[in-house]
Amino acid sequence: MKIIGVLTSGGDAPGMNACIRGVVRTALANDILTIGIKRGYTGLISGDTQLLTSRSVGGIARWGGTILQTARCPEFRTPAGFKKALDMVDELAIDGLVVAGGDGSLRGALELHKAGIKCVGVPVSIDNDISFTDMSIGVDTAMNTIINAIDKIKDTASSHQRAFFIEVMGRRSGYLAAATGIAGGAELVISPENPVNIDELLSIMARIHERGKPHFIVVIAEGASPNAHELVEALHCSGHPGFEARLTVLGHVQRGGTPSAYDRILASRLGDAAVKALIEGQSGVMIGMMNGKTISTPLEKVLAKERPVDEDMLSLIDTISL
Repeated sequence: MKIIGVLTSGGDAPGMNACIRGVVRTALANDILTIGIKRGYTGLISGDTQLLTSRSVGGIARWGGTILQTARCPEFRTPAGFKKALDMVDELAIDGLVVAGGDGSLRGALELHKAGIKCVGVPVSIDNDISFTDMSIGVDTAMNTIINAIDKIKDTASSHQRAFFIEVMGRRSGYLAAATGIAGGAELVISPENPVNIDELLSIMARIHERGKPHFIVVIAEGASPNAHELVEALHCSGHPGFEARLTVLGHVQRGGTPSAYDRILASRLGDAAVKALIEGQSGVMIGMMNGKTISTPLEKVLAKERPVDEDMLSLIDTISL
């Protein structure tokens, strides 16, 4: 193996740059050149690339986002676009490809593998919804960003005796909501796995108010139903027992910022292991981290199901919010 390519695809997350550095430095240690492919599969189709050297990745581990940029690429899912990608791999003489991204990005890697391109995936998803890895790149930093917001909001919530609904990312998975709800001392967590209707919400709020709490903090995943906007509107119509309701949508602030130490280490280890997997001849696999060790799992197995939120975590929320 003489040349590998690396691309970052889908939603960005803190730690992507540390992964790129891990890939490049490990490749160089094995006398392999690394081509950085810009804007994910879009750059693979158009040939938008750059040679990555040891110096070009120096110091990037502390940066959020991705120096290679990222993009969604509907064209890649078309027969014509996919063929362009395959032709570009041949033109660039790439012997193997590291794809860092979430569910859609890993599916693209699997399709390239099936077409004969050696591919290894690295999980990047602040939702932490990818199976066969305890944590995906970006999760820890996103959680710390959310916790920082919860701590600040709790101060003003207590001062005004208000209920604050803090919407966090998580379209299909409530991991971020559950984990930060526990760490931030929320009174309630609402997620796709843990829905709450308006009558249940009113009952819980009334109990919390009767116990004399000065605030009511709800962490709610964006994919919950009813969603945060609907619940806050319903509370306004219901008289919000004891607490005046406010909504804070954290949005894309959760994706940015300086990666935590954990994310830098995780991303570096996964990038390193991805290159070693390619050198060993592996393809069509994802490198994850389980029980402190990097593991290799076939992409078909990874993509067969999403990583569920731990039931013990959900039950813990009920216990510690009393």
